[in-house]
Amino acid sequence: MGAYDTETDALAAAARAALVREIDAEGAWAQDPVWREAFAAVPRHVFVPYYYVCGPRGYERRWGESPDPGARERWVRGAYADVPLATRLRDGELVSSSSQPSLMARMLVALEVEDGDRILEVGAGTGYNAALLAFRLGDDDLVTTIDLEPEITESARRHLEAAGFHPAVATGDGARGVPERAPFDRIVATCELPTVPRAWLAQCRPGARILTPLATGLLALTVRDAAHGEGRFLPTAAYFVPLRGEGRPEPEGVSLAGLPGRARDQETFRFLLALTRATLDPLEAYALWEREGMPERERYGVTVGGEHAWAWLDEPEGPYAWPLP
Repeated sequence: MGAYDTETDALAAAARAALVREIDAEGAWAQDPVWREAFAAVPRHVFVPYYYVCGPRGYERRWGESPDPGARERWVRGAYADVPLATRLRDGELVSSSSQPSLMARMLVALEVEDGDRILEVGAGTGYNAALLAFRLGDDDLVTTIDLEPEITESARRHLEAAGFHPAVATGDGARGVPERAPFDRIVATCELPTVPRAWLAQCRPGARILTPLATGLLALTVRDAAHGEGRFLPTAAYFVPLRGEGRPEPEGVSLAGLPGRARDQETFRFLLALTRATLDPLEAYALWEREGMPERERYGVTVGGEHAWAWLDEPEGPYAWPLP
């Protein structure tokens, strides 16, 4: 379970129990309480032997093997705070993180995992989410996790082994899936994507569920067959590190000049902007948002049909539809 001293392990157990109580109080897993057992059992600190916190001089590292007992205590308490943790930086830019545990809990419940499901996780991160899935399913071989960076997958594999889990860990472009491990009953992404990769549908069984961050929201898609899937966004906002891979350009900034201040500050408007950034300019998006009564995320959905994918408001064949890549 890790090479930490008895005092650190005891502190971690108490902090983990407190985190579970906090998430429990929010009702995050009320619809599927089995996840409470997973979060109570899987030690998050083993998956974040170090992480970075933003301080007055930029990012500062917290480290589990620091010689300073006070620093070790800050590290372990931070590991069980209900916040995302920056775990890998490159030239000052965040390239990998451990997601906020309560958001992870909501996503895992929304994934609607059933006993015996084969699951693909896109975005291995620290390996913590794959461990939660493996614990829930009770079978390492049902879980596959993939990341583009060999250093990320190698460290995730080490963390998983230290915690006693051995799912399949693959290195590659997550948008291409892992065909040799297919078919999947569930796919969950822990990184932001511009669209739903067609390869995922082809690697799913009919009736499979895909949960992926898209445009600052969480899309829950049901797969009909290898070329068709459809679903709506959950009410939850979600911000993730973008998926990196071949041919994926950096998103361009959107100018909010000329928009009323109340729109610029509204989560639901910023979601609409992100969802339609390739087809609507901000003033057009604002006019639609006002006209339709400032719609919440769950009124939007996505359809993937053959070579085409589009986002929509209220109905897939309704008047409001925007092409996705």
